[in-house]
Amino acid sequence: MSLRQVLVFVLCSLMLFSCVSTKKFKAAQAKDQARFDSLSAEYAKLQGALKSCNDASADVSKQKAALQGQLDDLNKQMSYLKDNNTQTLKQLQDMSVISSAQAESIKKSLDNIGAKDAYITDLQAAMARKDSLNMALVMNLKGAIGNMADSDVNIKVDKGVIFIDISDKLLFHSGSFDVTKPAKAVLAKVAQVLKTQPDIEFMVEGNTDNVELHNKGIMIDNWDLSVKRATSVIRILQKQYGIPPAHMTAAGRSEYVPVATNDTKEGRAANRRTRIVILPQLDQFFNLLEKKS
Repeated sequence: MSLRQVLVFVLCSLMLFSCVSTKKFKAAQAKDQARFDSLSAEYAKLQGALKSCNDASADVSKQKAALQGQLDDLNKQMSYLKDNNTQTLKQLQDMSVISSAQAESIKKSLDNIGAKDAYITDLQAAMARKDSLNMALVMNLKGAIGNMADSDVNIKVDKGVIFIDISDKLLFHSGSFDVTKPAKAVLAKVAQVLKTQPDIEFMVEGNTDNVELHNKGIMIDNWDLSVKRATSVIRILQKQYGIPPAHMTAAGRSEYVPVATNDTKEGRAANRRTRIVILPQLDQFFNLLEKKS
């Protein structure tokens, strides 16, 4: 074999090796990029969930701080009145304006103030427990639903009551009360969390804008539409996701409880919503009152 042939053979081998190495490199690079994109999307999702949890925690903390301030003011007023009444009673007794029996009777009444103080402390502890449970439930709901836009699903706590607002854009087509497939996926996630609270009761509340129905069919007006949308959601929660029917209430508010003006397209869209209201356990509250009374 001549020198020229040897050189040609060597050059061809190097070129072939280079082509194979380049293909492997590009394949590995594409695989790494896909993995990077997947991790970036997961990171963004987790960041959104963390932000939602932090927002909910801030809302509950503000409400708790406000209630604590009111309670502190009340305790100060009661303490002042108790001290003032004790001094007044002693002065009256020293002046022989009242008898010893009357003084003793008044003293017992004043002592009851101390019992009321303990009662208020117990109520405060009960409220703190309730706030903690609500906070845990809100965080579980936001974690289950994921990083969805607040315009589609919004979860908040107001005066100790949890509200889950789901836009009708997600739930229903215009003028319809048939739940869409994407909405069923959201309801499945909500139901999964609600089923972990066996004693929980809630109300599904339909709301509309003030635009009159054009193709009424079996529906007369927005009252009908709001109620039928609420019952459609309840039937799915019961029949497909196993929520006990005795724990649910269906309600329709029509157009009369708006959260925004109906004069704009954006406002009307905000008013068309279905709200799940986690009802407070009033029987537990009254049981607490009966035990202390």
